[in-house]
Amino acid sequence: MTKTFAELKFPGRLIAVEGLDGSGKSTQIYLLKRWLELQGLKVFFSEWNSSELVKSATSKGKKMTLLTPTTFSLIHATDFADRYERKLVPLLRAGYIVLCDRYVFTAYARDVVRGCPPQWVRGIYNYAALPDLTFFFKTPLEVSLQRILDGRPQLKYFEAGMDMGYSADIYESFRIFQGKLLDQYLAMSTEFNFRVMDASQPIEAQQSIVRDLVAAQIKLSDYAFAQAQ
Repeated sequence: MTKTFAELKFPGRLIAVEGLDGSGKSTQIYLLKRWLELQGLKVFFSEWNSSELVKSATSKGKKMTLLTPTTFSLIHATDFADRYERKLVPLLRAGYIVLCDRYVFTAYARDVVRGCPPQWVRGIYNYAALPDLTFFFKTPLEVSLQRILDGRPQLKYFEAGMDMGYSADIYESFRIFQGKLLDQYLAMSTEFNFRVMDASQPIEAQQSIVRDLVAAQIKLSDYAFAQAQ
C-alpha cells in the first residue's frame, strides 16, 4: 500500500512515531495523546507487539530464545494484522485520531537487520495504509543507551541484538545492532516522508514542534466528540 488513510478517504487520521530504543518516542506520543485528549478529541493509542492474540507467545519465545529471525518477523506481523483489522481500521473509519507507538517501519528496519529479505518483509505488510504523519526521533546511540540504563539496570537481550552474535559484550552489541537499525530508518526517511526530530533536544521543545506539525496537517476540530445539545 502506498497511500495514506487520508488519501484512501478514511475520516480518521493515523499518526505514528518511530525511533531507536531510548529515543524518547514513547514519551513524546504519550504527551501528544494527553494534549489531544485535553482538547476533547477522539483519540486511540496502540503500541507495537501488544495484541493479546500473540503477546504471550512472543514473550515465551523470547525467554526460551526459540525465535529465528523469520519466526520473529511472522509473529510481529500477526500481532500487527490483528490490531490493524480489529482496532486501527474500525476506529479510523469511526473518525478517530489513532496514535501508534511504532508502525510497519519497525518491521522494515528490524527484520531486515536480522537478515530477512527486504521485499519479503514489505510484502507481508502490503495491505497496510501509510500513516498520515510519521515522526522519527533521531538520537545518538550513546544517548539512547544512557536513557535506557537510567530507567533500568541492564539492557534486554533482543534490544541489544545479542541473538545476532555481533559481540559477546552486550553494550557493544547494542551499539552495533541499533546502529544498523538507524541506517535502515534514515534510508526510509525520505521514501516515507518522515518528520525527523532531533531527539537530543529537551522534551518540551520536541513536544512543541510535534504539536505544531500535527495541528498544521490535521484539522483537529473535526475530531471532537459531539457536544450535547
